[in-house]
Amino acid sequence: MASISGNERPDLRDLLAFYAAAGVDDALAEEPIDRFAESAQRQAAAPAPEVARRMQADTGRPERNMPERAAPPPRPAAAAALPDEAQAAAARELAGKAATLDELRQIMEGFEGCNLKATAKSMVFADGNPEADLMLVGEAPGRDEDLEGLPFVGRSGQLLDRILAAIGLDRKSAYIANVIPWRPPGNRTPTPHETEICRPFIERQIALANPKVLVTLGGPSAKLLVGSPDGILRLRGNWKTHSTAQGTVIPVMPTLHPAYLLRNPAHKKLAWRDFLEVKAKLRELGSL
Repeated sequence: MASISGNERPDLRDLLAFYAAAGVDDALAEEPIDRFAESAQRQAAAPAPEVARRMQADTGRPERNMPERAAPPPRPAAAAALPDEAQAAAARELAGKAATLDELRQIMEGFEGCNLKATAKSMVFADGNPEADLMLVGEAPGRDEDLEGLPFVGRSGQLLDRILAAIGLDRKSAYIANVIPWRPPGNRTPTPHETEICRPFIERQIALANPKVLVTLGGPSAKLLVGSPDGILRLRGNWKTHSTAQGTVIPVMPTLHPAYLLRNPAHKKLAWRDFLEVKAKLRELGSL
């Protein structure tokens, strides 16, 4: 955003670009508030320097200790659970009780142990066919996903659809989910505690869907589900495994996240190689 000096007002486009970069995507009031006019009113109401000096001389107190207007009472904040091991333990216990994907969804909708739920508009559970042999897992919903309640529906989702089509699949022949079902504010990176709280849910979701092949989209989901500390550029293209609590071993192909590919289109060829491996694996297993 361009620098602003004196009484110069910023260009509206620059201001909106700054808000977008900061993660602001929703209005908190019905009518817009002119913060610049408020600032001008405060400056006009403040005592002039000469008046302030006289007040200091009269009271013998420095200007910084002048009595201030009483601050309005703070607005009550929405209750949010602090991410800790107790919440993760509760998530593990609840996830283990789910016998079907529908039961798991209901449990997650009623779960109040993740602070991300307090700021998200919706829970993004899954999309596609839960009976499919291929399951894809990303990290967390973005703005579009939060609004629609479905994973991968924005620009990255459109690219994912094209990738699936290139190997003869679509959302009716794949199952798509995220490690984190609630959007982090401003699309920030989920904290390790938030990820651990949500881990039991995605692990149970994988176990109940029981796919023949698992694809992790991006580094965070790959590290979580295959237990490797390596970065995604080192992990991608190499078959790994994910073991469910019931002992089922599922082959995993870590690959690059579609959002990363939109920022780095030269790496699309790497993702294409990964999905060719996925296609070959599905054929080997009789799924294509």
